[in-house]
Amino acid sequence: MGGPGGEPDGTGTGDTGAEADGSGSAGPGAHEGRSGSGGSGVDEGGTGDAGAEAVRPGGRRRRLLRRSALALVLLLLLPVLAAETALRVNYLGDPADGTYTRDRDAIWLGHAWVDGRKTDADVKALAGRLRDTGIRDLYVHAGPLEHDGTLPASAYTNARWFIAAVHREAPKLRVQAWLGDVLASESPNGMRLERAGTRAAVVRSTREILAAGFQGAHFDLEPLHSDDADYLTLLDSLRAVTRAHDAQLSVAAHQIDPVPGFHSFWGTTTGHPKWWSQKFFGQVARRVDQIAVMSYDTMQPLQSTYGGYVAQQTSLALEVTPPSTDLLMGLPFYHENRFGHWNHAETVAAAVRGVRLGLSRTDADRENFGVAAYVDFAATEQDWTSYEEGWVR
Repeated sequence: MGGPGGEPDGTGTGDTGAEADGSGSAGPGAHEGRSGSGGSGVDEGGTGDAGAEAVRPGGRRRRLLRRSALALVLLLLLPVLAAETALRVNYLGDPADGTYTRDRDAIWLGHAWVDGRKTDADVKALAGRLRDTGIRDLYVHAGPLEHDGTLPASAYTNARWFIAAVHREAPKLRVQAWLGDVLASESPNGMRLERAGTRAAVVRSTREILAAGFQGAHFDLEPLHSDDADYLTLLDSLRAVTRAHDAQLSVAAHQIDPVPGFHSFWGTTTGHPKWWSQKFFGQVARRVDQIAVMSYDTMQPLQSTYGGYVAQQTSLALEVTPPSTDLLMGLPFYHENRFGHWNHAETVAAAVRGVRLGLSRTDADRENFGVAAYVDFAATEQDWTSYEEGWVR
């Protein structure tokens, strides 16, 4: 997924892969040429009309093909250009006063924090880094889950040490276990949520992770298609467990259809729906304590269109997320260049401004709202500065 399912330990061995959606094609060009005598278009025997008749049908066909090709290009490009223009316009204006952190932000942390690679000094440095920010929740990678839903204890051997060290250095922080896996929704391999036994195993794994001292469970299962009823059933079961332990249930969520039904169109044309319907997003949001939108890997080419897209996603999510659920918008604290994610466009500064614009236009006073930074091991000082100056002040 180009987000929390990427490379959680900084070594390239994440539980899901980064997303890159799209296709490209190049059509052959046609070279046109004519032959004539002396440039007159009249044949040797003086029968110019007959010679012209021999040339014109082919010329008409070529002109028709050129015009048809141009019409097809315009048909494909005009909606894209219109959409990109709309996103740039959506990035205009000034955010409302007070649209800053509500101290409900989060950050995804790599696996190194629970597998023995980190020390007390590292935790102290992390606490210092986060002390004057709005970050409250740490989603630390404690998986991945096995395809059958089980989770070996060997995956999080140093979890108790990490949780204790965090609470010693920064008592206000909550530590949640980030659990994920690849779903068999687009390939024969992966977790199958339609199997009751697999869902039951995920629930047992959650009980085990909470018994280890985590204050919540954060799930990132991908690629998760819109309207997956088995996923909703799993969330209902997980919510009962986390409530019984007075713990948080949170999820990483796909982006919402930028236009209604877009996930169906994209799924038909690419085989990867990518987006969720707004209705399904709301159904998920009502079943959890926190929902974090992976608002990156957007294919946007400019900071202005990316920021406008994030503003739109923020508004769409606010419209269907109940006030009692924490809604977090993702910030790209990582740097890649590929079709789905352009580093020069998807910046933290553009994302923060887009979040503030969407919040301002939709529900400026929403209390249970924040941002979530992906991911600690790839973050630069500029990422932190953009977050702190744009959102924390």
